[in-house]
Amino acid sequence: MENTNTSAFAKVMEENASVAFPNVGDVVKGSVVSVGRNEVRIDVGGLAVGLIRGPELDKHLDLRVGDDVEATVIELDNEFGELELSLKGAGRKRSWDKIKELLTAGAVINVKILDANKGGLITRVENVPAFVPVSQLSPANYPRVAGGEKNKIQEKLKQLVGQSMDVKILDVNEEEEKIVVSEKAVWETKQESVLSKYKVGDHVEGTVTAVTDFGAFVRFDDNLEGLVHISEIAWQRIDHPRDVLKIGDNVRAEIINLEGSKIFLSMKKLITDPWKDVAKRYAMNQWVKGRVLKINPFGLFVELDPDIHGLAHISELGQKPVKDVNEVARVGDEFEFRIISIDAENHRLGLSLRKQKEEKEEVKA
Repeated sequence: MENTNTSAFAKVMEENASVAFPNVGDVVKGSVVSVGRNEVRIDVGGLAVGLIRGPELDKHLDLRVGDDVEATVIELDNEFGELELSLKGAGRKRSWDKIKELLTAGAVINVKILDANKGGLITRVENVPAFVPVSQLSPANYPRVAGGEKNKIQEKLKQLVGQSMDVKILDVNEEEEKIVVSEKAVWETKQESVLSKYKVGDHVEGTVTAVTDFGAFVRFDDNLEGLVHISEIAWQRIDHPRDVLKIGDNVRAEIINLEGSKIFLSMKKLITDPWKDVAKRYAMNQWVKGRVLKINPFGLFVELDPDIHGLAHISELGQKPVKDVNEVARVGDEFEFRIISIDAENHRLGLSLRKQKEEKEEVKA
């Protein structure tokens, strides 16, 4: 009795007599039509179905339905009447050759994000798993999380799963089956082309895109984004950038430094420094009313006016040594302080309660 599978295969060959049918050892291209537990079937250009199974699969490849692959023919007619293929021959080599070619060319590749962990994103290049470290994400996708909590970072990264992004290959290690790709490298290339028209001292206007513990990011001129460090937001001391800025705010700033594709901005540069004329407003030994803004173990931060803040060190809070600053004052309390030092250049002003108390005691005596 004639084998039906063999007959089917012969029929395919007969119907495609004008098409060059592959031979054992040839590398064929195909599209994945099914993925099983230990086998993958591909459609070889509508000419035949190829089966890749068991030891002929490449454990480092992450194949999915619809993927285009190259495989080596190891048998023309297996028990199913299909081509028997292997991913461990020339097809695998071609994948890695292509990956190295993309690395050398600095090519931009569009990839789909498949998964995320605390360290970054998982994707594929030429069906080989690739990794995008958190540090290699563009500012738009970088997970800006207060305190750098790993669980929150992973939550942010998970939101990118299923999305596509443009990347460049940073590093390839075929022996260890590792590929590292970077979205940041693509962003930097785009940024540098626009950044060339700017220089230190230029003024820009943009929108706050993120607020972190250490500052705020401002986007301007479409592709450019710069950092305003917390120390460059305002002349007076602030505890957190969110006390002054929020996402969506329109701000003006000055470019104070350019390091490659990194842009550093200052908002306070465009505001008159109130400390320039502090000597006209305050003097040594002057009594001033101040409100406690913050309490630290080493003293009180005090607001004299919206622009000028001073420090009353713990050693200046009482006639006797003070062990706990919280026993002396609470946030919001107002006191009469005496100015004991003024350093306009370094924006420092020293205050004292101790001298006030001593003087009052002398008056009573």
